[in-house]
Amino acid sequence: MISLDMRLRSLESGQPQQSALSDLFQALANTAVDLSRQISLGEGLGDSVGDQNADGDSQKALDVMADAQFLEAVRETGVVAAYYSEERESALILDQDAPLVVALDPLDGSSNIGVNVTIGTIISVLPNPGGDLQKSAMQRGDQQLAAAFFVYGPQTSLYATTGQGTDFYQMDPVAGLFNLVESGIEIPVETSEYAINASNSRHWFAPVQRYVSDILLGVDGPRDKDFNMRWTASLVADASRIFNRGGVFLYPCDRRPKYENGRLRLIYEANPISLLVEQAGGAATDGVDRILLKQPTDIHERSAFVFGSKTEVRWVESYELESRQGLDQSPLFSNRNLFRS
Repeated sequence: MISLDMRLRSLESGQPQQSALSDLFQALANTAVDLSRQISLGEGLGDSVGDQNADGDSQKALDVMADAQFLEAVRETGVVAAYYSEERESALILDQDAPLVVALDPLDGSSNIGVNVTIGTIISVLPNPGGDLQKSAMQRGDQQLAAAFFVYGPQTSLYATTGQGTDFYQMDPVAGLFNLVESGIEIPVETSEYAINASNSRHWFAPVQRYVSDILLGVDGPRDKDFNMRWTASLVADASRIFNRGGVFLYPCDRRPKYENGRLRLIYEANPISLLVEQAGGAATDGVDRILLKQPTDIHERSAFVFGSKTEVRWVESYELESRQGLDQSPLFSNRNLFRS
């Protein structure tokens, strides 16, 4: 078996950042092992601590614990200049001269803790750009050196990339090590599965409403095939499924207050997942524009997010572009109606 540390060392190119990445990921993996074991005990971890994080979400005991543990692990590596977290208002400056910047969601899907649904940790790693480290995470996603997410479910697993493909690891619960299961995984180009929170359909804008309406028609509709819907309300769980068997995930912006720009955070959710997806042959957009080319303007900035099998992401994009061009208003000229090719 090839361990995570062995795999990362084999990818080292002799650059200082690559060696630092290996040290960082080993520390993160050790923390994830400890956290996985604590999650399996389950006692009181889903209890609210009475506080809100920087985004106004209610903090669970496990949110706070995970944030503290990952911060300590990152600090001890000595390779991280600044630490950003969903649970914190601003960055913590650790070492002005260290080569890396880390932005993470310590515990994604924490609302599912009490019902034993898969949760995880999402990680983005950026180069230290120098200057004001309170702004050091304000880099486009295509500048990321690495990205990963841990999945705490029936098995504890890891998806990781350092820009040389996306690898899939599983944790050996006895040894407490992550072992490589598959290197260079590929997301299927085509799919018949989609993930979206259909309870929000009345709030969606017209392009998403039309897209979902068309695929719900199945073989009797313009797409000529049946689709299955999947929705876990846990980003890491839906992403894990897509990496394993394909699919498309949609969390669009909608008409509700605070959702007009989307809901998921750009820097420590959409960007790292997008890098992993693209490295696995998939696509990731905000509905039209590539996520990794978006310039962050705030550390807790939100974005619409569509990712997964490349062909289906392009289908979603086509509905939005038709709407912008006004073509969706006329069935005579719509690509998916009277004169559909």
